[in-house]
Amino acid sequence: MQVHERLGAISLGEGRCHFCVWAPLAQRVDVVLDGRDAPMERDDRGYHRATVAGVAPGAQYKFRLDGDKERPDPVSRYQPEGVHGPSAVTDPDAFRWSDAAWVGMPVERFVIYEMHIGTFTEEGTFDAVIPHLDTLKELGITAIEIMPVAQYPGDRGWGYDGVQLYAVQNSYGGPEGLMRLVDACHARGIAAILDVVYNHFGPEGNYLWDYAPYFTERYTTPWGAAVNFDGPHSDEVRRFFLGNALQWLDDFHFDGLRLDAIDAIKDYSAYPFLSELTDVTHARAKEIGRPFTLIAESDLNDAKVIRPPEQGGYGLDAQWSDDFHHALHVLLTGERRGYYADFAQIDDLAQAYRESFVYAGKFSTHRQRRHGNCALPAEGWRFVVCSQNHDQVGNRATGDRLGHIPTVSYDAAKLAAAAVLLSPFVPLLFMGEEYGETQPFQYFTSHGDPALIEAVREGRRAEFASFRWEGNVPDPDDPVTFQRSKLTHREREDGPHGTLWRFYRELLRLRRTRPALAALDLASLDVHADEGSKTLTVRRWAGDDQTLALFNFSDAGQAVTVMPSETPWHRLLDSADTQWRGPGSAIPGILPPDGSKTLTLPPWSVALFGTEAPT
Repeated sequence: MQVHERLGAISLGEGRCHFCVWAPLAQRVDVVLDGRDAPMERDDRGYHRATVAGVAPGAQYKFRLDGDKERPDPVSRYQPEGVHGPSAVTDPDAFRWSDAAWVGMPVERFVIYEMHIGTFTEEGTFDAVIPHLDTLKELGITAIEIMPVAQYPGDRGWGYDGVQLYAVQNSYGGPEGLMRLVDACHARGIAAILDVVYNHFGPEGNYLWDYAPYFTERYTTPWGAAVNFDGPHSDEVRRFFLGNALQWLDDFHFDGLRLDAIDAIKDYSAYPFLSELTDVTHARAKEIGRPFTLIAESDLNDAKVIRPPEQGGYGLDAQWSDDFHHALHVLLTGERRGYYADFAQIDDLAQAYRESFVYAGKFSTHRQRRHGNCALPAEGWRFVVCSQNHDQVGNRATGDRLGHIPTVSYDAAKLAAAAVLLSPFVPLLFMGEEYGETQPFQYFTSHGDPALIEAVREGRRAEFASFRWEGNVPDPDDPVTFQRSKLTHREREDGPHGTLWRFYRELLRLRRTRPALAALDLASLDVHADEGSKTLTVRRWAGDDQTLALFNFSDAGQAVTVMPSETPWHRLLDSADTQWRGPGSAIPGILPPDGSKTLTLPPWSVALFGTEAPT
């Protein structure tokens, strides 16, 4: 589908504004603004249009449907008074961008930092993030991933219950604040990715039902009726979402989108929406001359997500790897409840290193069926891996981070960082993990409907039943839950937190400067796991450069044998070194190529070697 005419309120200059809304369920629609009504002309597909004079950017308006209901614009770009208030006319062309020299960044170079705008700083705004970008760049971050900013109810929320997908959350600073943040990222060579939700809408402030058949009862999702991507009128529904994706590319200069839970996008058409989304956005990016990356969240373990269209795939650029996280998490914590029941052995992590999917067609105890298919020969950069993210932290009963779990020591936290950052995949860090943030990240909302507030409370309690986590579930609607989740950046300045931050920085420096670590190639990889000792050996190579990572995931010292090599191995990093607050390194600085060597790794430690001396 070609997306030509822009929907919503488009400022034409000289005080004129064009309004276009898809409302086939209404025979008549009027623009209501400044105490006056402007009738709109309806076409045979249910689009209503009007060009109105005397409307400057900032003017507030609503649509009146059939002379009765007054509703916000479904394609509102700004809701200054929240989801129930009037929409506001914006003029994105008025923003003065300074990123003309920015040429974008391929996904292979991404080191992603996931952040929630409301809790990343005390102020909770886009502008408040900007002073922290230099520190993120120093750390080695090359891309920030912003959790959803589509307008949601109130001023506290994760963003996954947004209802006006084109509007930028007013409490964060609105559209101009977001533009300033993206522009500041590009000025520092940092890409910007936006998390978008195309699988459902939030329950409060969702007025789409009054306008058009955006939903279908033929399929259900965890949030109710599915979005209508393949039924009658689905062409126009798709146009709504395609236009939204292009808005983030054109008006906000984003470098990519993270697509939330695509497994909940129910579409059985011959040309699936996800394929169309890929085609439309990639074509537009080619016109502009810089890449636009689509990253899917999916629990399907289906390589079709990232396979090219000529091989029957959707053609998305990359996807999150749940299996890598789960295999690593179980080794670090020993937790085996819920979906963690499928993971127990260190060979699960070895398999994740080899091809990302641990479940590639084998039986899943948690699902009670076979699950997944083989991802190979996909490149490593097509998978995003992590030890923590908003889901895996915030969807724990009390929002405890990895370092808060009693079984995870400081040394284990370093080991987790190395497992992710030395992998052949695109790494993702969740805000605060790089210095061991002590505040939790909990689930919070600010709904206005008492019945909905109570339903969310009960839903959260029921969701955690299978995990049997200890502790009371915090009240999502209590403002204290939100305040408790804000970062305390000052922690990274000294002590163990400062050391952990420098450890992350060194890992990222090695990843960036060693060819064997920078090349995300699953064909240039050899992995060996030993279940008895809980050790993992990972050898990677690119050209003449090789690296060897030795991991000990047990609480006792373990012997690891390094096989003979043609050249000496030079120690690049040892997490047991005193500079990383370890007990002291007992591993030689050089392993000569004169036979196998047996090394003893301390508990919860990692040692990295390279064929060239460290720089």
